[in-house]
Amino acid sequence: MIKSEQPKLYIISPAEFEIERFSEDLKPILDSIEISCFRLALSTQEENTIAKTADVIRNICHSRDVAIVIEDHFLFVQKHGLDGVHLSDGARNVRKARENLGKEAIVGAFCGNSKHNGITAGEAGADYISFGPLSNTTLKDGTIANPDLFVWWSTMIETPVISEGGLNKKVVNDLEKATDFLAFGNEIWKANNPLNELNHLLGFSD
Repeated sequence: MIKSEQPKLYIISPAEFEIERFSEDLKPILDSIEISCFRLALSTQEENTIAKTADVIRNICHSRDVAIVIEDHFLFVQKHGLDGVHLSDGARNVRKARENLGKEAIVGAFCGNSKHNGITAGEAGADYISFGPLSNTTLKDGTIANPDLFVWWSTMIETPVISEGGLNKKVVNDLEKATDFLAFGNEIWKANNPLNELNHLLGFSD
């Protein structure tokens, strides 16, 4: 394990949510824990719903100095004042997104457990690469990203790496010196109190 700093925190939205209730769950997390980035990862393809949600969540995030990216829909980024895009299909659209959004926008890419795909995405201009899941989960095809991948990446590659999918206390402990970011999504939103669950996973509470 090679990192001296603790990983930064990254939050992923549920695929579906009621915006007012979700906002009340999100605000205390952003107010009490330092979060570097929030990803809006909606399953809907309905443009008005995405636009309305993006505007509300952007205001919540930006008022707390938290960057917000949207999953895949990079044409929403500039129109709705977002900070960038997270691409769920690896390196495929990184270059196109970068050309569309410019140098200042965040472009991230999910690369499953593929070292090659991650390297390709980084060379195409991705600001970060995410690998996962880290334990049994229904994310993508369920293939597990081995912790050794993060150790190798952090040793050999400068592009920041994110761990996402199936995070639990053991995974967090195992990866805290080998990843730049820990990304929490359904792990916290499935709990009755997402903030308490996040604190638990981070070891801030029993």
